[in-house]
Amino acid sequence: MGQAFTLLNPGPINVSARVREALARSEDQCHREPEYLGLQARVRDKLVGAFGVGRDYEAVLLTGSGTAAMEAMVASVTGRGLLVVENGVYGARLAAMGRAHGLRVKTLATGWFERPDPRAVEAALEPELDTLAVVHHETTTGLINDLPALGELARRRGLNLIVDSVSGLGGEALDFDAVAPAAVCCTANKCVQGLPGVAFVFVRRGTPLATRSVYLDLGAQLEVQRRGDTPFTPAIQVTAALEAALDELLEETVPGRIARYQAAARVVRDALAALGLELLLPPPLRSNTITSARLPAGVGYERVHDRMREDGYVIYGGQGDLRRTAFRIANMGALPPAALAGLGPALRRALS
Repeated sequence: MGQAFTLLNPGPINVSARVREALARSEDQCHREPEYLGLQARVRDKLVGAFGVGRDYEAVLLTGSGTAAMEAMVASVTGRGLLVVENGVYGARLAAMGRAHGLRVKTLATGWFERPDPRAVEAALEPELDTLAVVHHETTTGLINDLPALGELARRRGLNLIVDSVSGLGGEALDFDAVAPAAVCCTANKCVQGLPGVAFVFVRRGTPLATRSVYLDLGAQLEVQRRGDTPFTPAIQVTAALEAALDELLEETVPGRIARYQAAARVVRDALAALGLELLLPPPLRSNTITSARLPAGVGYERVHDRMREDGYVIYGGQGDLRRTAFRIANMGALPPAALAGLGPALRRALS
């Protein structure tokens, strides 16, 4: 085996031995037999249980990345048209998905370091736009959008609110009762602390679902999963690992995990501040799990990345125009305290 790295990229993340062992223990099995179908039912129940949404929402499992869940949500929940809040790469991806499915799409773009004004969002609405799409945690910079304000707007205007929380759920608070989204998508391999290959969507009961895809049809997937079956071949062993990750989340609780991530983020930000590095977002906009920092003048990201890797850390570059001037450090996953304690010295060496 190769070197074990501390993954400070925003997913996939380091997982616990318990999750890896669940993957290894999962036997070869047929997805039409009781062994897998029982696993699927348990995972769906544990998802809504972990986030406390079982009264109003159902979980739909998808074999694929978080992007698959995003696209299934856009294609299935949008009615006539989609207004997308775009303040990063993933807002732009939501809009691209809508266009790919032939939907009427309008974007409200802001800078990458600011939230949209809800009044501007409302002013951008048009009669054929019945769905509002927003990224919860925009990992382009680590920015948290104001879901309660957008949820209030969606309720008042009778819109379906769809939320990309691929990097949010498990790491950021999301009050489903207050925000009342029609659907929220996520993935196993970020703050849920599972492995890549399985994603999911929480769909509010009674939400009308359209058919615009075969594989990414949430309505068809949900109908089959409700009756204890699966429409396609799922990632069986990765789903077993997801169950172990959900057991850990249920034990830790979502508030407990958020608190742990907040403490880890303070360690990261203190280390960056000690080196005199500028953080790109003001405190009110920062997530609990990603910190974006500006590179010192004359220091390229590739050199910093490679030196950090020599010390066993994997960090992440900026996106778009930020690739040349900034980098990101994530603190998702099962990170041992010793790894966080060694971050400051490793960064000092990498930047020297």
